[in-house]
Formats: sequence, structure tokens, C-alpha cells
Amino acid sequence: MNVTDRTPADLLRSALAADPARPLVTFYDDATGERVELSVATFANWVAKTSNLLQDGMSAEPGDRVALLLPAHWQTAVWLLACASVGVVADVDGDPARADFVVAGPGRFEAGLACGGERYALSLAPLGRRFVPGPPQGYADYAVEVPTYGDRFMAYAPVDPEAAGLVVAGAEYSGAEIVERARDGAAGLGLTGPGSRLLSGLPYDTWEGLAAGLYAPLASGGSVVLCRNLEQAGEETVARRIESERVSATAR
Repeated sequence: MNVTDRTPADLLRSALAADPARPLVTFYDDATGERVELSVATFANWVAKTSNLLQDGMSAEPGDRVALLLPAHWQTAVWLLACASVGVVADVDGDPARADFVVAGPGRFEAGLACGGERYALSLAPLGRRFVPGPPQGYADYAVEVPTYGDRFMAYAPVDPEAAGLVVAGAEYSGAEIVERARDGAAGLGLTGPGSRLLSGLPYDTWEGLAAGLYAPLASGGSVVLCRNLEQAGEETVARRIESERVSATAR
């Protein structure tokens, strides 16, 4: 990380410059057995493509609101950083009727139809698979669309660090506030600097879950082992994971 970083997108750029090959997000789904490991470079590539989709495909502009109807998942983390890169507001579990765009996962598609803007559906299936035979009615398939976008992103307008960037659990945070809170809270989560690995089983519907599951590891030079459906894993499984993934702290 760099002390001059003011937004989550700045944090990602600094991480990419420092060590692109290191793990950033390792994702487990204990309902499906999925494991995905994303290095900083791979994660940043997904963010760049998604940012281009937002800016060029959806014509999103700074200040627009994207309702993210998604669980704690590596693709949700990608969307959070893409929103930060474009300057749009990531409204986690937000009201689709008040949003300019909706990005939804299984179980949330009907609710997302209340949005009058463009809607993208994520299957959240292993390896980010597309929908077969096609996405839910009223939605475009993220897995089909995002690969067509470029691997490099350049915002058309500078992102204001003081502008709203995130809404979660009824609270609004600017990009600068996200960075500051993530840095200040990292030590309390056991993230003591580069190389620290935090296992998080917390949902993404609170600041605490977002901090543990993305922002604090990114801000501290650490990484996260993000676990969905962790309650379905036995304690022996969790203990083995902590050992095999070299986890240094947990948030459950």
C-alpha cells in the first residue's frame, strides 16, 4: 500500500505495482467444494474488464448507483473494486428501485427487476460459468459479456475520493473513508502487514464483513481467504484450511 492512496482503486494499483504475483483473494464455497485463488494481477484483470463493462457497456458515470444483490464472493469483490474504479456508488443489498443499475446473483433476480436500468446476472457457479441455456429474463449474463472488454482501464473522469463510494447496512462511505477505516481496522483483525492472511467467513452485508473480506487485507498488503457457506464446513475442515492456507488470523 501507499500512504497517498485515497480510494480502493488506488490500493489495488499499489498492490499491483508492489507484487502482482502474490495471492490476494482465495475463495472457498463450502456448499459446492469450489476453491479459486486470484493473484493481485488476476484480480486486477477482472476488475479492469468489469470497470470497462461498467463505463462503456453500461454507460455508468461517477455518482450513479449500482445495487449489488450478491453474497460474499470473489466476483462481488471484483464488482466492488470496479465500482470504485469508475466512481459509481456500490450499494450492497441496496434497493433496486432506487438504483441506476443492478448486479444480482441467484435468489435475487426477481427483486432486481425493480430497477429500470441495465441488469447483469451472475451465476456464482464454480469458475464463474455462464447461465445455460441463458440468463434470467430481464438480465444480461456477466460471464458472457465481461470477457469481451479490455484488460486495461482508464476512467473518463477522475474519481473524487470524497464522493460517496459505498453504501452498506444503511451507512454511506466515501472512497477516502473506506481506505482510512480499512487501514485503521487492519491491525484489530490480525493483519499486521504484507504476508498476513485473514480467513473470513463473514457476509458482505455489513462494514465488518466487507472490511475483513476485502478492504482491510487490500489496505494492509495482506490477503484474504474468503469463505462462503463456512457453516457447512466442520471444525476439522476449517482447521486444515487454516493450516494449508497459512492463515494468520480469522474473522468468523
